[in-house]
Amino acid sequence: MRNPHHTPQPLQIRAVILDWAGTAVDFGSRAPVHAFVAAFAELGVRISDADARGPMGLAKRDHVAAVMRLSHVAAQWQARYGHAPGEDDVDRVYGAFVPTQMAVLADFAAPIPGVVATVAQWRAAGIRIGSSTGYTAAMLAVVAKAAAAQGYAPDAAVAADQAPAGRPAPAMVWQNLQALGVWPPAAAVKIGDTVADVAEGLNAGLWSVALTTCGNEVGLSEAELAALPAAEQQTRIAAARAKLEQAGAHYVVADWSEMPGVFADINARLAAGERP
Repeated sequence: MRNPHHTPQPLQIRAVILDWAGTAVDFGSRAPVHAFVAAFAELGVRISDADARGPMGLAKRDHVAAVMRLSHVAAQWQARYGHAPGEDDVDRVYGAFVPTQMAVLADFAAPIPGVVATVAQWRAAGIRIGSSTGYTAAMLAVVAKAAAAQGYAPDAAVAADQAPAGRPAPAMVWQNLQALGVWPPAAAVKIGDTVADVAEGLNAGLWSVALTTCGNEVGLSEAELAALPAAEQQTRIAAARAKLEQAGAHYVVADWSEMPGVFADINARLAAGERP
């Protein structure tokens, strides 16, 4: 029987689920782009960086399939191989992608500025840290080892091939929450840098926060971004913000320095009874 004298505590943030490339590590989410472009080139098909970035956040085989559905990519495949690309062809490109991706992952695992300090603050406040990714478990193992050596190691990690479905499905997030022992989903925040990340968080019932400057939508290293004229920097960041807001993110921020304010606002909304 429920205790009539028990007063429930106000709900507060208890867990954060972070994406990897473009969110926690790899400023600009560059590692996957290089590998996708190289894999298609190996099979005689040219794709642009923009083509490679379009489906970013999906499980990597799903990502290959999405790129191959682009009309100009399918046309190149038809011209070279005499047939429209099918599932076997997706497997062929994916087979070229995997070793190329594995070879460069450790070089793109540096934590994004602000991540290590912010995660330490969250842990001190009792918040658990989970992570999800479009990488496979084998790829994530490489990234996680290299990131840990540089100060970033979440409490839980789920890769796309360790869940029934990758993004935008909520499975990876829910597996993280189960591993972390955190519920309800409204007490957790998903942070990412792609439309797929935003959808994953929303579909899981979490607060969804998206980053612009360091993420896939801007798509530049720190040095590349800094080298642009200020007006062009702002144009790129504004375009990223608009896309992620349109995807439905509860909050879109420029960088990690804005996270304390976002979390304070979410906690205030939770305390007032609001839910994602």
